[in-house]
Amino acid sequence: MRITSKGQVTVPSPIRQQLGWHEGTEVDFVVDGNAVRIVRVQGSETRGRSLARKLRGRGGASGMSTDELMRLLRAED
Repeated sequence: MRITSKGQVTVPSPIRQQLGWHEGTEVDFVVDGNAVRIVRVQGSETRGRSLARKLRGRGGASGMSTDELMRLLRAED
């Protein structure tokens, strides 16, 4: 692994997947002797929480009750 001219390092995909990191995940660098640890910033949003935050409040405009919506979603063609 190499550091680019801009000081960037790519975290390999299998490692990102194992840790649940995605584009936009905030990380911090911690110097530990001669090593550096990359840790997720405390309070950093997960992908699911980010999506939920973006969608919050957008589903109520239909005028349908939860039961009606669930029947519609579960209906087979």
